[in-house]
Parts: sequence; structure tokens; C-alpha cells
Amino acid sequence: MSERYRRGDRVRTSTVDPDHHTRLPRYARGKHGVVVGGDGVHPLADLSAQGIERPQQVYLVRFTARELFGHGDHSVTLSLWEDYLSDE
Repeated sequence: MSERYRRGDRVRTSTVDPDHHTRLPRYARGKHGVVVGGDGVHPLADLSAQGIERPQQVYLVRFTARELFGHGDHSVTLSLWEDYLSDE
């Protein structure tokens, strides 16, 4: 499976608020971050909860606390499936 994003790529998370299970935290929706690595290929959790297995690349994405919460000088790294991300 080919990786769409590489280390250092700036990405934006989805703003979609689905009516089903999602592993994209609400506080991280519509936020900008930087890919810091890959985290393997895993079934998309949103679909797995519905009984559908569709593996895809998972990325480690780092966000500043300021971007996520409006304050702070630390960072937060999340494992996010490719479907949650778009080019900045």
C-alpha cells in the first residue's frame, strides 16, 4: 500500500461530524498538523464498527497545543487514518 503523505507534510483533518463511531477526536477536527511518521496499515475503525474491513495507512500527526486548544506550548501526536486527512 502506497503512502499518500510523507514525514514533514502539512495536513488538515476532516471537519465531518459523522453520526457513527469515529476515531478522529472532536477537538482535532478541522485542525492543521504535520505528519511525523507512519503507524502501519490498519482497518479503518469507523467502518470496522459497522462490520466492514477496509485497511488503510495510519499516520502519526503532530499538532501544536495552540492549534488544538488555543493555548499551551507543547504538542500532541495522534494516530490518524488517511481518510481523516487532506492536503493543507
